[in-house]
Amino acid sequence: MIILVHNGDSVISILNERLNPIKGYSIGNSITYSLKEIAEREDGILVIWCHKELLNSLNRKALSTIFHHERLLVSFNTNDYFYLPKQIGYIERSFFLKVNKKVTYPTWLMSSHVGGVNTKILSHLNKQINYNEPFDYFLNSLAKRAMIEGLFCYSEPSLLKENHALNINSPKGSKQILFKFVKQHYKWIWVIFLSWCFAVFEKKTSILNVLKSFFYSQLSTDFCLEKLVVKSSKKMLANKSVDVIIPTIGRKKYLYDVLKDIANQTHLPNNVIIVEQNPEPNSVSELDYINTETWPFIIKHVFTHQPGVCNARNIAFSMVLSDWTLLADDDNRYETNIIECLLDEMETLAVNVGTTVYLQPGEIQTFMKTAQTSIFGSGNTLMKSDLLQKVSFNTKYEFNYGEDSEFGMQLRWLGEDIIYFSNIKITHLKAPMGGYRIKVKQLWEDEIIQPKPSPTIQLLHQTYYNKTQIQGYKLLLFLRQLKAFGYKKPFHFKSNFVKKWNISVYWSLKLKE
Repeated sequence: MIILVHNGDSVISILNERLNPIKGYSIGNSITYSLKEIAEREDGILVIWCHKELLNSLNRKALSTIFHHERLLVSFNTNDYFYLPKQIGYIERSFFLKVNKKVTYPTWLMSSHVGGVNTKILSHLNKQINYNEPFDYFLNSLAKRAMIEGLFCYSEPSLLKENHALNINSPKGSKQILFKFVKQHYKWIWVIFLSWCFAVFEKKTSILNVLKSFFYSQLSTDFCLEKLVVKSSKKMLANKSVDVIIPTIGRKKYLYDVLKDIANQTHLPNNVIIVEQNPEPNSVSELDYINTETWPFIIKHVFTHQPGVCNARNIAFSMVLSDWTLLADDDNRYETNIIECLLDEMETLAVNVGTTVYLQPGEIQTFMKTAQTSIFGSGNTLMKSDLLQKVSFNTKYEFNYGEDSEFGMQLRWLGEDIIYFSNIKITHLKAPMGGYRIKVKQLWEDEIIQPKPSPTIQLLHQTYYNKTQIQGYKLLLFLRQLKAFGYKKPFHFKSNFVKKWNISVYWSLKLKE
């Protein structure tokens, strides 16, 4: 391990893990120059950067646990602001910006305060990264491009002891830097959209910044990080028992096929928990094959007249006994080794939540890299069962949109990450709905002007987006709706849009209560 100690601008000392100076390296250079020098001379070594004010607070004992495999980029920002201006939220739609700094949180927002990376990453990406950039820009650029390519990026408070210094004086990116970053890391149209956001929400012009940004080209993300084999040093529990939970309603035939696929797994679950719903008052279960056929696992069957997938999954959660839980749908199809592969991959990365490729028949896979993801799939995810004691599906989202995303965010705010495994595929048939599904009346259904977006989506964003993200989403929705419906009567459309948005906000607050 090598520790670069800096004053915010340049390196003032280069130390080993015992904080003794290392000979042979010059000091006084920029942080990026020293990082490059070390990467060229040292293969496969962890480099830690640390502001001089934080050196005594560096949690050296935790570093081997934090950096448990080589494909990690981790930092922590002690301030209440990041290097990139908050207006980056105008164009960023992921859940990676509103960082929970109390837990390990997936994000590409990096900090020069304290952090680390293995020199294998720097050497492998040497042709794609620019060491001439300021260090904070360098870190954010690397993380933004590499996170979707399979570099695992986190904000990690345990890099520092609890009594660490606060309010480290660190640089802030300018408005010009923001436009440069957007041009280099997003499609060019987002530069224009960003300027519109400044005009609409801040009454500021950005013409000069827009013009300057077009001198920069979009940076490459062709990183091929899969060549760097990942094997976590963390030891997962030896017990790999699995329960499968399946909510179902009116899909007797499809559920039978699911059970047959699960029965053919190379790694069999201990229990399959089925929560069958039928809102008809006098109805009974139609799943006769549960009892008439022999299954290589225990089937726990619950029949309820209360419809709703959030409620059904929460009922199933309370019945889980195994170490791992596979969340499934009643119209999935599985290869025989799905559970085994998921367990193996999650053990390799030492993660507690993993999701798969989830395509309908005929769909083509577009994301080909195993990486962190901002999505969550309630029909194709394996997770550690002890997490179910801390999270549940929010029934405020029942019969509406966003319950999967909200559940995933509960996990992230606990300090868990969700990993997308690009090499594991579950087929989602999207079977026709059962004939006795009922239409549920929404709380806002009697409004003369219906809310847009859905109040549950509004609630999701109000909870897990920051202010600029909500504003950017609002303007983007307005432009898309204007393109689709409003060109002929733009002023009338704007008035209606504002009313729909305000009604959406109103009902999201009612749901929150």
